[in-house]
Amino acid sequence: MSEPDFHHHVYVVELDPAVRDFRRFQAANPDADLALPPLYVGMTGTSPEERFAQHRDGRKAGRGFVKRYGVRLRPDLYAHLNPMPFDAAAEMERDLAEDLRQKGHAVWQK
Repeated sequence: MSEPDFHHHVYVVELDPAVRDFRRFQAANPDADLALPPLYVGMTGTSPEERFAQHRDGRKAGRGFVKRYGVRLRPDLYAHLNPMPFDAAAEMERDLAEDLRQKGHAVWQK
């Protein structure tokens, strides 16, 4: 695989704890540790910083949790994983979300 194929990234956004007020967020995270910040896990073909800016501007915002409740990127949780090919990023998005849930975080992903 050539170097240009490695341009996808996983990223993690810390969310404001107020996001826990949404039933669908609670339902997705019934065993979350309330002492840990809630998180959003995603993947992108751009940089995590650019994607976070898109979320904040409402572009490709999905359910809008990041637009409304995104606090900051958490590169301490994802930087060591990037960049990677598309298929690897899609799998890593799921794996990272599950790993963070196992550590007690409430996690939202698309």
